[in-house]
Amino acid sequence: MPPMTQSIAIALVSGGLDSMVSAARAREDGHRLLALSIDYNQRHKVELDAAAKIAALLGAERHVVLPLDLRAFGGSALTADIDVPKTGVGSDIPITYVPARNTIFLSLALGWAEAAGARDLYIGVNALDYSGYPDCRPEFIAGFEKLAELATKAGVEGAPFRIQAPLQNMSKADIVREAARLGLDAGMSWSCYDPTPEGLHCGLCDSCRLRARGFEEAGLPDPTRYAVHP
Repeated sequence: MPPMTQSIAIALVSGGLDSMVSAARAREDGHRLLALSIDYNQRHKVELDAAAKIAALLGAERHVVLPLDLRAFGGSALTADIDVPKTGVGSDIPITYVPARNTIFLSLALGWAEAAGARDLYIGVNALDYSGYPDCRPEFIAGFEKLAELATKAGVEGAPFRIQAPLQNMSKADIVREAARLGLDAGMSWSCYDPTPEGLHCGLCDSCRLRARGFEEAGLPDPTRYAVHP
């Protein structure tokens, strides 16, 4: 790992494998780490417990869990009383898409970045093995970076922000391998959208299926405890 610098990065840490690897990359890049998690009253709120463990593991100087109740808006199986689909990953944008979630989350991270003097924001989106969410695409990341330049005092004064999406072009198998390269315990992360009462990954939602396939294709053991193996 490069020697630590005085630069600060804000890492969005949901508790999932992708955000875990993304935040670890921020640390590897030599940044001091500030971790931001959003408690949006999501169905899989257990992921926030994983986020706290990940932030501690990575040595985050602060871990802010910001409450923002998106159930007030609904519109997603993660924020409304709508069943999580469990029939397999389809070609359409699924009902687990939370309206404008990454736009909202990056906006909050941007506010903290400007207040803290950070210029780098890390987010664990990827555009290969994902559920078709529009706010995981490279066009979105590039567009938000331009927005950040236009919308902030720092950007207007010539200190633009960089939206770092180090997993952007990785498959889920690539991300699993990257976690192993970084020495991370992938079992600390949480992916399932619909946890069982016993605290297991359901094994059937899109996120569980993508996670399991990633470990299988990477040829690495899957530490996840599934109620039903995908």
